[in-house]
Amino acid sequence: MATLQRYTDRRVLVTGGGSGIGQACVLRILDEGGRVVAADISESGLKDTVAKAGDAGARLNTVVVDVGSEDSVKSAVGEAISALGGLDTLVNVAGILRSDHFLDTTLAGFEQVLRVNLVGTFLVTREALPALKAGTAPAVVNFSSTSATFAHPYMSAYAASKGGVQAMTHALAAEFAKDGIRFNSVQPGSISSGMTDGTGESKQSVGPGLPDDVDYSLFGRVAPLVPLPKGEIFAKPDAVANVVAMLGSPDAYFVSGTEVRVDGGAHM
Repeated sequence: MATLQRYTDRRVLVTGGGSGIGQACVLRILDEGGRVVAADISESGLKDTVAKAGDAGARLNTVVVDVGSEDSVKSAVGEAISALGGLDTLVNVAGILRSDHFLDTTLAGFEQVLRVNLVGTFLVTREALPALKAGTAPAVVNFSSTSATFAHPYMSAYAASKGGVQAMTHALAAEFAKDGIRFNSVQPGSISSGMTDGTGESKQSVGPGLPDDVDYSLFGRVAPLVPLPKGEIFAKPDAVANVVAMLGSPDAYFVSGTEVRVDGGAHM
């Protein structure tokens, strides 16, 4: 149980809430007293989140959504806002990762990554904004990535999508500042999730699948400087969820239009 209770009476929507970092965000915010709707394309993933929520599940609703589909987003966000009776915090976690040699990347594959990661963030945010305008200390936390700023070869589509999310977050922070809505993003790196370890079942949580002939010399320093438990190369998803919980809460009332890198110092 979290010692902080920053989300008492706050209404929160988390996409990608059926696994990995999204699920960790749902559980952290529930621990802090929030009322949450977890949205994900995977119905089984959402059931797993409910099971892990335990008694806090009384404050948790779920909705199935494909964030790349405008019709699905409109329906799911409407259902979420209805269930919550409004919206105070939106956390856009849902995303996919595809890796390949650039010359082997198909147009369909490139567009799919942008569709889910960038267009999906746009669609969910646009649909949620009217409710956020009427919310209490409203905040949006988007998911960029260290790949948006630092060279991650074989991940051109992913890097482009996350760079787009980061740029869009800045633009929205400026546009909606007078409405009192804060927009920030996080840049995870070296975090264990369905996306990085390939365990995610849905198309919105797919492992990186680096090429068989990957040249690791092309990568800059990616290992975290902060020590991890013996034998582990990735930090647990709660490392990001803890930061998201701060950014989405009134504690971050003077933080907007920026990003927070969560990578254990790997990209200093």
